[in-house]
Amino acid sequence: MENKIQNIMQFYTMCVKLKNTIRTGPLVWNIKRERVESVAEHIYGTQMLAIAIYYQFSYSLDLKRIIFMLAIHELEEILIGDYAFYQISREEKLIQGKDAVEHILKDFVDKEEIVNLLDEFNERVTKEAKFAHRCDKLECDLQIKLYEQEGCFDLMHQENNPLINDFYVKGLLESEKSLANAWIEFDRKEYEEDPNFLVIIDYLKKHEI
Repeated sequence: MENKIQNIMQFYTMCVKLKNTIRTGPLVWNIKRERVESVAEHIYGTQMLAIAIYYQFSYSLDLKRIIFMLAIHELEEILIGDYAFYQISREEKLIQGKDAVEHILKDFVDKEEIVNLLDEFNERVTKEAKFAHRCDKLECDLQIKLYEQEGCFDLMHQENNPLINDFYVKGLLESEKSLANAWIEFDRKEYEEDPNFLVIIDYLKKHEI
């Protein structure tokens, strides 16, 4: 019994580190704000977004499975941190993430269920995993939109931003005239299989939230 309690405490104390792990995206774009969201806050946002979209559009999916996937989808970041997309290949991130999760769950009984759910999320084959992945992306798009509405970004002062002179990113910023809209367009391909998500991002581009 004592070992079980110790495992619970160890898992909890590791996971709550994500409350203090700041999301990388806004930092890359030199956000000017007293407080920037943590990975833990992002996880909460993805779950609430999934619940709202699921019920508003009446999906026939396993919502509990989706929420479980989203609850653990950043588990690896306890150890490897929050990489920006350009810092590491997806293949290498999956390898590092798999190793990190194995270490985090090493003392768990029946950890296979969690490992399998993470694999499902990362493989993006099932309908639930695809839905969860889109919620993960959309939460980021929404948060950038909110930051932009607060006036947290100054695109004229991005001297240390490694993306500001990227040919594709530059083109998006020039055509969209907005960091939030450029961010949404960068992610558009992630939503193409689901018309409901396309409706949401097109609304997001035209309206404040």
